[in-house]
Amino acid sequence: MKQLQPDLWQSTIHRAGILNTHAYFLARPTGNILFYNTGNEADLQEMAERGGVAYQLLTHRDEAGPSQARISDRFGCKLGCSAIEAPFVGVHGEPDLLFGPGDDRIEDVAIIRTPGHTDGSICFFYESPYGRSYLFSGDTIFQWDGEWSTLVLPGFGGSAADLARSLTKLKEISPDLVMSSGFVGEVACREVAPDEWPAVLDDRVAALRPRS
Repeated sequence: MKQLQPDLWQSTIHRAGILNTHAYFLARPTGNILFYNTGNEADLQEMAERGGVAYQLLTHRDEAGPSQARISDRFGCKLGCSAIEAPFVGVHGEPDLLFGPGDDRIEDVAIIRTPGHTDGSICFFYESPYGRSYLFSGDTIFQWDGEWSTLVLPGFGGSAADLARSLTKLKEISPDLVMSSGFVGEVACREVAPDEWPAVLDDRVAALRPRS
């Protein structure tokens, strides 16, 4: 794994056609968290050496996969996702924690409901004790060849109008690092300045508006 911050690591890249993915390992005194999914054995071994995994958190169904069972068996961790995404995540192992409209935190991690990519997409936001804040954005906003991008999946309940509202909601937070699960190209994690983030979101919202 690649260390990004004192308490944050990025997994080995997984490539599937043009789409790439990383998972992220967050070290916390109260229990480490794996955001997204990875089946890379070397990464899982390093996670074990760093104290294991207490929670695996998924933002939406695209992150589900057979490695959920390996991770659960190895670490005895709890799997969490939104209630809407649970039937799809559950194909590879029933989630232990289902996040609904009234759930806005899991311990010190904020849960942000961000439908639009799919109808049950969520994001996770964490303010690190080392002074920086991390947004785990799933596929709500991601990098495409080094540029900010979005994608609506209507077949999975996604909607441009919902995604625009979700991006507007993300203006309420100020992340220092934004990490999606899927991305195209080589850039997966982006640093953002406080004055840059609202402009990024406004640009993506404008791109989602119907053109006359």
